[in-house]
Amino acid sequence: MEKDKEQKIGVKTFIAKYGVIVGLVIIMVFFTVMKAKFLTVENMLNMLRQTSINGLLAIGMTFVVLTGGIDLSVGSIVGASGMFAALVARTEVGMPWYLALLVGLLVGLLLGAVNGVIISYLRVPAFIATLGMLSIARGITFMASDAKPVPGLSKGFLSIGGGSVGFFPIPILILIFVLIICYITLYKTRYGRYVFATGGNPTSARVSGINVKLITCSVYMISGLLSGLAGVILTSRVTSGLAQSGNGYEVDAIAAAVIGGNSLSGGRGRLWGTIIGFLIMGVMNNGLDMMAVSSYWQLVIKGIIIIGAVMLDSLNEIKE
Repeated sequence: MEKDKEQKIGVKTFIAKYGVIVGLVIIMVFFTVMKAKFLTVENMLNMLRQTSINGLLAIGMTFVVLTGGIDLSVGSIVGASGMFAALVARTEVGMPWYLALLVGLLVGLLLGAVNGVIISYLRVPAFIATLGMLSIARGITFMASDAKPVPGLSKGFLSIGGGSVGFFPIPILILIFVLIICYITLYKTRYGRYVFATGGNPTSARVSGINVKLITCSVYMISGLLSGLAGVILTSRVTSGLAQSGNGYEVDAIAAAVIGGNSLSGGRGRLWGTIIGFLIMGVMNNGLDMMAVSSYWQLVIKGIIIIGAVMLDSLNEIKE
């Protein structure tokens, strides 16, 4: 009996730790069988280029979720950041590409900071604050562009999302760089420990001398900054500023973070799980598109995945 219990515990532990990896492998095998062109180098690079945008959003979302929060505004911040970057990157303006990049990052950082201040210092629930910012950022985007596309972007700016360094597309290299920085920040610095402590038990963290309000505000700033970077890459890829850019992107970002094993209650999660999470979302989007599955059904599938992942997380917390 004891051996059976140990075996069951061992299986549950393995599934909890590595289930997402097994899931990713199964999904990739399925699409490879269904579509021979799925596992080609060209398609994999294209998939990773597309996934880089959601990857950046999911990494920022991981910081937020680890503190027990949620950010519903990332999609709208993507749109706003991309639009303002596009306005600066127009050939007729004559500004260098890096200035447009800087503007996009600053817009994302500013909107993220507003989220952070409202949530941490004014004590507005994260769901309400970021839902409001979702509407505000989208409205600002429409006003800035008069709801019209902004074409004629400079070649330097277009290379951010469409260029390559040797064999690798630039968006993939940017994602890898951000992953390395964020991994070091979360697991090798005092700040990372404070993030986990704030999400695990805010009261204990506060008693221990951690500035919980500042940490909470900072994770929304990180989320906003990475959303701004994603917005720049997306705008560069589509070669023009579009007011509706980023619409619904928060769904994939939240899904990637939750699928990766990050608890929505905070204090428990893993960045490598987020990586697997956004890869799963990217593989699914790519594979379903290749199979010509309706975009409406894709939304249904994503919703089911999110609900299922949260249910599993809730069951794990009950058992613990």
